[in-house]
Amino acid sequence: MSASNYRKFAILCAIWGLTWIAVKIGVTTLPPMLFAALRFVTAGAVFLTIAIWHRSSMRALAADWLPICIASLLMIALCYGPLFWGMTKVPSGTAAVLEMSLTPICLFVFGIFMRQEAWSWPAAFGLAVGSIGLYLLFVGGNRVSYDEGAWIGIIAVCWAAASSALGSVLAKPMIAKHGSTAVAGATTFLGGLLLAAAAPISGEDFTDLAASNWTMKAFGGWLFLVIFGSLIGYRLYIQLLRDAGPTRAGMFAFVSPAIAVAVGTVLAQEPLTATNLVGMGFMLLSAAVCLYGAKVAPSKMSR
Repeated sequence: MSASNYRKFAILCAIWGLTWIAVKIGVTTLPPMLFAALRFVTAGAVFLTIAIWHRSSMRALAADWLPICIASLLMIALCYGPLFWGMTKVPSGTAAVLEMSLTPICLFVFGIFMRQEAWSWPAAFGLAVGSIGLYLLFVGGNRVSYDEGAWIGIIAVCWAAASSALGSVLAKPMIAKHGSTAVAGATTFLGGLLLAAAAPISGEDFTDLAASNWTMKAFGGWLFLVIFGSLIGYRLYIQLLRDAGPTRAGMFAFVSPAIAVAVGTVLAQEPLTATNLVGMGFMLLSAAVCLYGAKVAPSKMSR
């Protein structure tokens, strides 16, 4: 990767490492799917406004409405919906390990299948090491108990990771064609609308977004997610998908959690064990191996 892409990756990991706290604060008083939907719709509207300001062709973007809609459905609606639902069925640590370890693995597999990546043993080794690191960070030696129906939740979480990865890979040609801002705007805006439409199915009520539920902390968390998590972070992710390939872009899933845990330890006095530290070390090693060892398919490098 170029020096510019390494900088983008570092910024992305730092921002998305902090979004965990913002989400945690927001969903304490607001319904999670509607909270996410409002975030994505707002960010998408801003992205599209900027794209129009920069004279991006909305007509050309609209001509590719089908792949854009599919990418929006996969990356946002069919990711966050099943993820939030699945996390009600399984322990949060298990959900975190499944979703974050499968995301880069699925990006790697789908990238190879779509000829956006070339097979790389270092990348495969790095993904395995990172998955072990995630397990040690979030589960470790703790005994995990499952409620009845937990396997359905596990399937939902696994689907969320695969859906997001497949959508990301399918979106890559659109990014090269229309630019990162326009594609980021279309996918977040449409995906947010789809999430809002699906929220009542999960039992959420639009009245729960009443002003009385918006504490200063919740609003601050939402604003952080819109500005940093989406307008900056999501756009950087889209650019890395295009320029560095799905596997390298997906390495945020092995770095951001380590940052999140470190920040939680410092700011929220959350406990940090030796097992956690070993897991964080594995994850950072995994990211380093994949960033330097993953190969982008040569045929796609010219885009």
